[in-house]
Amino acid sequence: MKKRFYAIVSKILILLFALGVESFCTGFSSETTEWPVLNSTGELVTEQPTMVLSNTRSTLAVPTYVTNIDGLWFIVDSYHNQIIYNERRSQDLAEWKVLTNDVMMPHSIAGDGCVLLVDDTENHRVLVFAKNEEGEYVNSQIFNNIGNRPHHTVYDPADNAFYVWSSMTGEMYVFRRNEGASLVYLSDIRTVSEDTDTASAVSLESLATPDASVCDAVKNDGFLTGTYIRSFYIDGDDIYFVSGIRENGTSTGIVVCDKHSFRVKEVIVVPDKLAGMISLRKDGGYYYMTISTDVHYDQSTATMIRTRDLHSLKSGDYEELYSKYFIGGGTPYNMTKIGDTLYLTENRLPGFNIWSYKLDENDVITDVTHLY
Repeated sequence: MKKRFYAIVSKILILLFALGVESFCTGFSSETTEWPVLNSTGELVTEQPTMVLSNTRSTLAVPTYVTNIDGLWFIVDSYHNQIIYNERRSQDLAEWKVLTNDVMMPHSIAGDGCVLLVDDTENHRVLVFAKNEEGEYVNSQIFNNIGNRPHHTVYDPADNAFYVWSSMTGEMYVFRRNEGASLVYLSDIRTVSEDTDTASAVSLESLATPDASVCDAVKNDGFLTGTYIRSFYIDGDDIYFVSGIRENGTSTGIVVCDKHSFRVKEVIVVPDKLAGMISLRKDGGYYYMTISTDVHYDQSTATMIRTRDLHSLKSGDYEELYSKYFIGGGTPYNMTKIGDTLYLTENRLPGFNIWSYKLDENDVITDVTHLY
């Protein structure tokens, strides 16, 4: 009877969102976006685990992301197909708990203090986690068919929205929730365009079931469609998409877009040896970037660099950091900042997975520490 009740409630919610009921959409303002509203709530999860799982792994396998959300530390343990968490970062990995192992090679996680969103990369899904009565995060919703290999998830407090990037289709899936509610809805899908008038958007007139795919309705005519772009960085009203490698073997460069219209504002040329970027962020007076491969997919060129001016990358005016401050020889991956400390994940180098470091008032890198 309980399962049937939840199933009925789920269908009612989906229908209400498909009809655009105003009371469910008060958190979605036309002042923050010009995109048509989807209001898809995905699939509501009614079966919950009866106990919290403990981490059984003593090591990490290609950790891709480290963050702290709501007082909890999270590590995306990608090749172990799990995300683990703990109150204390320094505690042994065997003491950590498992948020989920129902994922395949996830890459990142984001939260707003109420809910968590996880990109389930190889399953092309997004999972939502909300707190249960015991205060534990449990999987509450599943969004299927989120592009192709969703690869990077960010919560933007300025927009009260989660941005999830489909790395192979050039689509940004935007998720929101109403204030005081843990129910998350997919509000819109955006694609990068060189012209405002041709920027793509999609709106569904109806959703027959919680599993309804939104993929087929998307106009895949975006500027970055078909190119593997690993991540993005939000800076105010701008989004920076890291350089990727097109099918014709050329670099996209760093593509800078308006966050709201997704119109391309600028394409910053990068040299071929920096073509396969992973991440980008700005700290202090520098832009920091991690590189996976050159334009020929050579992993031996993997590195971490910084520059004061992104336009100087073309001329080679940047500082190489990876071998200077870290061990070198692997692939530096994502950089995150928690408090006054930055964290770097890396792979391909056994025994070296996560580092921490700081920047002083003069942007000098200090306190470099190997953590895992």
